[in-house]
Amino acid sequence: MEKETEERILRLRQVREKITERGGLERIARQKEKGKLSVYERIAHLLDPGSFVEWGMLVGHDQGLPGEGVVTGQGTIDGRMVCVYAQDPTVLGGSIGAIHGFKMYRTVERAMELRVPLIGLHDSPGARTVRLGEEGALGDSSEKGGGSIFYPNTQASGIVPQISAILGSCAGISVYSPALNDFIFMVEGISHMFITGPRIVKSVMGEDITMDELGGAKVHARVSGVADFRMRSELDCFQTIRKLLSFLPLSCYDRPPVRPYTGDITQTDDQVAEIIPADAHKFYNMHKLIKRLVDDGEFLEIKAEFAQEMIVGFGRLGGYPVGIIANQPMVRAGALTVDSSDKEARFLRFCDCFNIPLVLLVDTPAYMPGSAQEHAGIIRHGAKVLYALCEATVPRIVVVLRKAYGGGNLGMGVHPGLATDFVFYWPTAEVGVLGAEQSVDLFYVDEIKKAADPALRRQQLIQEYRAKYANPFYEASRNPYMEDIIEPRETRYRLIKTFELLRNKRREPKNPKRHGNIPL
Repeated sequence: MEKETEERILRLRQVREKITERGGLERIARQKEKGKLSVYERIAHLLDPGSFVEWGMLVGHDQGLPGEGVVTGQGTIDGRMVCVYAQDPTVLGGSIGAIHGFKMYRTVERAMELRVPLIGLHDSPGARTVRLGEEGALGDSSEKGGGSIFYPNTQASGIVPQISAILGSCAGISVYSPALNDFIFMVEGISHMFITGPRIVKSVMGEDITMDELGGAKVHARVSGVADFRMRSELDCFQTIRKLLSFLPLSCYDRPPVRPYTGDITQTDDQVAEIIPADAHKFYNMHKLIKRLVDDGEFLEIKAEFAQEMIVGFGRLGGYPVGIIANQPMVRAGALTVDSSDKEARFLRFCDCFNIPLVLLVDTPAYMPGSAQEHAGIIRHGAKVLYALCEATVPRIVVVLRKAYGGGNLGMGVHPGLATDFVFYWPTAEVGVLGAEQSVDLFYVDEIKKAADPALRRQQLIQEYRAKYANPFYEASRNPYMEDIIEPRETRYRLIKTFELLRNKRREPKNPKRHGNIPL
């Protein structure tokens, strides 16, 4: 090897080594004091060992700006390819300048072109600003940059899964781009998301508020619903991202990955019937049922702290991933609300994008009544669910466990006209436009008033009505779309066998068009 070549190779190694120090060891140490990992440590914990290959590593190195404040590249998770970018707060605070933004933009583009998931690790205050007296625009006005990142995010939506982890105090561009992604992770104590931070809020509104109160992980997981996951640490965050991806295909052109299942799918489970009381007024925890139905009790819940009257998440049936939507009787009796409608519709559309079959477990008294819900727009938000149900083409099975009244039949896909593939009922199901009590109060008001003991007569009528009309046997004899009444203990088996039938289902949109106009 010639001496000049050796010298250049040596220089390359030195430059690369210097780049790995990022913004300096002192700044990295300050990150560690906050409980945060360095940018390369984050990537190492997220990806399979030794799989990361960096792109654009030398950008900005001769200006003392390693990678221009963002690390981009490729790697694998459980052997499957992903594209990754990770912002580095030790370089200009992780702020997004023109080249920084271009690297992010190109990473999203590549993920879409290569049909692999995108993961963004965000730790940035947003766009880079210009101080008085400085020359040139440090911000980003380029066509493919931070200010335009929303375009590839939108184009990639529905083509590849997009996941964001918020690992610092993020604002502006650094929150709107994640908001366009499919899932957002936040870490307790270090993650913040807001359009304008506390100082601007104080300056403009005169409101004193902390970063945690304004946009911390707890706020966005419980109140705003912006965050899908609230994690205890960065390591937990990366492990959960890996787990989430185990349920998802690489792109909309693939099917979800199948995990070999060696158990006996024909085995029934008598404990399932013990979970749900026959009395519709008694509560129970729907999570207990879900864990009895899915493989090995493994269920990954999405938005677990938000709109808890609705449960959504991923599980497997006989090794095949499924999306599960279920009412939670422990919260608001499982009634449908403004927030739960948004939660359900969003999850429905994601599963439909990525070929993930759906199971809906129904036990709801219908939509939550009252002026608060009406004024918050329950009509508009409930319509999102109907739109998502009617637009979805993936296999879909509904199991009516207990209550299915009125609008609940619509919002949970029970009504046959919404293109649900199979509807099963448990013997404990109560169905109808209204519950037995409401129906009796509506139809038999005069008879009850004239009775010697109105309260006793009302209870008698309720029992008679429930026995004759509000049960699945009455429905089954008159409804050809009701596939079967099944025993609780055979539910898992029937789901698995029915999805086997539906595995090759194809249903294309009937009317080609640019796109519909979902009631946002």
